Amino acid sequence: MLLLIKNETIKMIRKKRFYVVLLVLLVLVPLFAYAQLRESESKREKFGTDWRREVQQAITDNQNSLGSDRIPEEWKKYRKIYIQQLKYYLEHDVNPAQPGGVSFTREFLNNAASLFIPLLIMGIGSDIVSSERTMGTVKMLLTRPIRRWKVLLSKLITLLMFVSLTVVCTVIICYLISGLFFGYGGFNMPVFTGFQLNGSEVDMSTVHGVPQWKYLLMQTGLIWFVGIVVAILAFMVSVLVRSTAASIVIMMAALIAGSILSNMASAWTSAKYLFMVNLGLTNYLAGTPAPIEGMTLGFSLAVLSIWGACSLVVSFLVFTKQDILN
Repeated sequence: MLLLIKNETIKMIRKKRFYVVLLVLLVLVPLFAYAQLRESESKREKFGTDWRREVQQAITDNQNSLGSDRIPEEWKKYRKIYIQQLKYYLEHDVNPAQPGGVSFTREFLNNAASLFIPLLIMGIGSDIVSSERTMGTVKMLLTRPIRRWKVLLSKLITLLMFVSLTVVCTVIICYLISGLFFGYGGFNMPVFTGFQLNGSEVDMSTVHGVPQWKYLLMQTGLIWFVGIVVAILAFMVSVLVRSTAASIVIMMAALIAGSILSNMASAWTSAKYLFMVNLGLTNYLAGTPAPIEGMTLGFSLAVLSIWGACSLVVSFLVFTKQDILN
């Protein structure tokens, strides 16, 4: 098994997909950081160094928007919680927009958890089997006296290793690059979590503060879990589909559809059982209302686990039974 994993690792490195992912991060993260820097400078020119004025203005603007008929009721739920979050930070004398490398990384992960990072992971794993069938190298591999399930397991282990490496590299690159713009402090700054919407009221009984470093670790763990599930689903598609291009398109379409459904399917309650609607696990930490009523962190974890387990079963059953050599 170790030799098989080593062989798969070498093939993964030679494909250079992982290097492309790192290059994408090295190009985009500085752009995002620079855009954030310009926004901070613009707010500083408008409000000066008084961050409380900035927060109060944000509260006023969002409260005024709640009375508008042009804003959908679903969006008003998000704004109600956002207003209470800002008030809570204001009451506890904590600047929610305090610039820093840790703060930027936290916000980047929160925004990238449900689409950007899964797309990066999909690019690594969606052709791990189909590409070998396209090139015909899988035939050479299966002619050796090795059980098929061992061959597939070695590919899966290698994929999960690179998924973990991708998530870790994303966090490190974000922190190191954004630190050049905003500084490397802010690990102990409190982040308040636990905001919940009950009906039309915001329940703040479970609100508590955690250090930003701990919040970042929780985010990273949830994103890693999402990445693992997305990788396993891409792995299954790669087993089922012979074409590399088709497997990539299928996974990309599924992820983008999930992003659209999360914003449009609030009335379609059955959509909460789709894996792509449950990818935004970090939103539960931030207190953002669930896209569909009845969804919780435990529910989303369970749905993703079931999808991942079923995908593994399908992958191994199909790969061990199908006629690959012809």
